[in-house]
Amino acid sequence: MEPRDLIIRPVSSESALERVEKENKLTFIVSIKANKNDIKHAIEKLYAVKVKSVNTNINTSGEKRAIVALEKEFSATELATKIGLL
Repeated sequence: MEPRDLIIRPVSSESALERVEKENKLTFIVSIKANKNDIKHAIEKLYAVKVKSVNTNINTSGEKRAIVALEKEFSATELATKIGLL
């Protein structure tokens, strides 16, 4: 799958924005078929950042959510601003 097909949209909830500021993590809704490696490579390719780790879960509405931690040299706040979250 193409990176644009895997990453559906960023999440802009209060808890997701708090994670951006405090933990250097971004949250995305992703394709239900995407695995952690697919998500990592898609984020790195789309946004030119290095991903430290990816955690996923499926919420009650059936959407797959990926919490992506960026390496220290990359700022989640800057990326959130770039993609229009902040």
